[in-house]
Amino acid sequence: MMTEKPIQERVTGKLKAGVYKSRREMGAAAAAFVTEELVTLLKQKDKVRIVVGSAPSQDEFFAELTKPENCDRVDWSKVEVFHMDEYIGLPASHEQSFRKYQQDHFLKFVSVKAFHEIHGECADRDAECERLNKLLGESPIDLVCLGFGENGHLAFNDPPARFDEPQWTKVVELDQACRQQQVNDGCFACIEEVPTHAITLSLRVFASAGCLSGVIPSQTKADAVAAAIQGPIGQHCPATLCRLHPKVQLFLDPASASKLNW
Repeated sequence: MMTEKPIQERVTGKLKAGVYKSRREMGAAAAAFVTEELVTLLKQKDKVRIVVGSAPSQDEFFAELTKPENCDRVDWSKVEVFHMDEYIGLPASHEQSFRKYQQDHFLKFVSVKAFHEIHGECADRDAECERLNKLLGESPIDLVCLGFGENGHLAFNDPPARFDEPQWTKVVELDQACRQQQVNDGCFACIEEVPTHAITLSLRVFASAGCLSGVIPSQTKADAVAAAIQGPIGQHCPATLCRLHPKVQLFLDPASASKLNW
């Protein structure tokens, strides 16, 4: 299998970032990396637990991950999957539900051991968070497949976000920039349609995971990428947590990398 090669690379501490000449090549390289991680992990343990993001920025990654040359190498029956977040009030069948995104882009192509849904339509949000906290606390997360928000968020941890969150999940109110991004991405026609609250995995999940793999394309993410890789580390940009993690690989396109100082 041929692996896509970056046109530029940067190492900042333990964080490695590669720039690829197109979104397709970026997605292909990320899928190859994640596949190798899963194959290696499954040689070492009977069960692997991963977290995946849900957004148009991840389309190319999932399209490549689910191709036979990648997905056929992984014993998905030993992989448990969590998704990062879900809008409060949206059922799984809603076109903009993140559970529907996962079904459409990932889960209809592979048969996983378990898909742990976040029930955004639940009547008791605290009880749902407690259920998820127990699931996430059962054993370590091995791999997180993430993206950055335009405001530097990870999942729906908008700035300022605690790096030392005590719980694995929480209910959040989405800030204006986060909600506007959903419009910019074409997920909603206007900001008034974007839900105001969500259940999200906290930054504790990212900090404690075995490996972080990030797919971050497009010009709209250039400020977040620059801040995450070369700006000061802190709650003002949750994505800077990546620089504190021992194993991180980021996959960029020329647009998202355009404000980096090489």
